[in-house]
Amino acid sequence: MRITAAGRTDAGTVRPVNQDWLEWDLALGVFLVADGMGGHRAGEVAAHLAIETVQQFVAQSVDAQDLTWPFGFDPSLSSDQNRLVTAVRLANRRVCQSGALHSEFSGMGTTLVAALVRDGRLTVAAVGDSRAYLWRLGTLTQLTTDDTWVETVLGKDPQRGPAEHHPMRHVLTSVIGASDDRPPELVEQTLLPGDRVLLSTDGLHTVVAEADLGARLGGSGPPDEAAAALIEDALARRASDNVTALVIHID
Repeated sequence: MRITAAGRTDAGTVRPVNQDWLEWDLALGVFLVADGMGGHRAGEVAAHLAIETVQQFVAQSVDAQDLTWPFGFDPSLSSDQNRLVTAVRLANRRVCQSGALHSEFSGMGTTLVAALVRDGRLTVAAVGDSRAYLWRLGTLTQLTTDDTWVETVLGKDPQRGPAEHHPMRHVLTSVIGASDDRPPELVEQTLLPGDRVLLSTDGLHTVVAEADLGARLGGSGPPDEAAAALIEDALARRASDNVTALVIHID
């Protein structure tokens, strides 16, 4: 199975600073997107710290036999799920500590969606409202659930109506940098040739409809073209937030 990937990010049409961050490493099979929050560029710092910490632990844990697990190893989870849970918890600790040590970073935080692709499987960990989607054979599926007030309180209410205009739609219930250290959401999925995975911040998926996300992912061009087109779609809709798209293609 061959993996290709590409990502794009933009500050959007209103924000003067881009506090989104993305990284990927094809050799490690790790793909990361974060959406920072906090004044005076603190959100940018939080997003960078979180992604850097996750990437470092993923690299250290390639050979898990000689690894010390700082939070223990959960035998009910796969090895890659344990790797991502540990990496995300380390990221949370690091962002919290940095905020406590530097007054200018106090209260900073970030969303995070992290994906590992290895041996034909996709493993995802998510905190906040950055998302992972799977495009397969013309169908787009949202793999993650937003950590928002709307999803937490109203998510199971069939009478709630559309959430895109709810006044609490942007209120997050979990972020990297929170002191409660809640575990991330975990998803695993077997991959097939032709699959595409999208990691995105809310600046993209709140302004571009799922049908349009799927249409871009289903195009015949390489991941870089799909990522660029997704960003262009968001900007054309006057995206007021930072916008990030990372596209992974499986051959």
